[in-house]
Amino acid sequence: MAIELQREKLNDVLAYLNSVLLGKQEQVQLAVTCLLANGHLLIEDLPGMGKTTLSHALADAFGLDYQRCQFTSDMLPADVIGVSIFDQQQQAFTFHKGPIFSQLLLADEINRANPKTQSALLEAMEEQQVSIDGTTHTLPNPHFVIATQNPSHQSGTYPLPESQLDRFLMRIQIGYPPADAEFKLLSKTRSTNLSSSSAADLNDPKSMAILSADDLAQLQHASLQVHKSDEVIRYVMRLLAYSRTENLFPNALSPRAGVALMSAGQAFAYISGRDFVTPDDIQTVFGPVAEHRLRAGRGTMFNTDFSAQILEAVPVHD
Repeated sequence: MAIELQREKLNDVLAYLNSVLLGKQEQVQLAVTCLLANGHLLIEDLPGMGKTTLSHALADAFGLDYQRCQFTSDMLPADVIGVSIFDQQQQAFTFHKGPIFSQLLLADEINRANPKTQSALLEAMEEQQVSIDGTTHTLPNPHFVIATQNPSHQSGTYPLPESQLDRFLMRIQIGYPPADAEFKLLSKTRSTNLSSSSAADLNDPKSMAILSADDLAQLQHASLQVHKSDEVIRYVMRLLAYSRTENLFPNALSPRAGVALMSAGQAFAYISGRDFVTPDDIQTVFGPVAEHRLRAGRGTMFNTDFSAQILEAVPVHD
């Protein structure tokens, strides 16, 4: 796909997502940025804010095969990754794939599952493979996990461990819609009856797709080519170094967080129509990339915006 057509189609994706999630252009742009940076996305907010709606719309727009997995307290790791069952006719174990074997897994309310089940996602999210009974199974390419979680103060939730949080390139919050968007939402007529054509669309995400998985791969490659100057790299390094100041923050930002920050900055610059990263790009993605890492394991016990503190303290130029 030519670069001009890529950008045009990408704009169509953003327009579609903004029509689905009204009044949340920034969150939509950040979610697409995460996919272009080839990262997993964590969406945290109260129930009913549009987390699942955005997740489904992303899968639809990029034509990805996806499955939704509702996480509950009694869920087992096998419910996510699959299980080997003995076939009496063949006298051998047959592996039955779980929902993780999809191009996009919507892990709904991930923090309602117990820590053992949460940890089952770790290898899949990092290595794009799972190991069961000594056998390694490769996951589809591309492979994304979009997880939603409710605030940790709500009943029935388990905090995500630091290692799990670090696998998510970005965390975003949707928040309440602005008044004009909520008016449009309430003005819509909601129908529970699906025509045969719309039902077919729900069964086949590719029929609603604006881009394909191959197009997405090309967009990811293009975003990696976005120029990052030495000045921007040094700015990122200063942000990382300040986070490591002793006793200032619950957790410091790791080198992996730095790589995630740079990749997100490149993807955001590409979506914005530029072929170079600016400090503004880094500042825009810094909160979604860094905040959940800085407070990992602490949940909502801190009301402070740590990423904003770092951005305020660290100068853009030496």
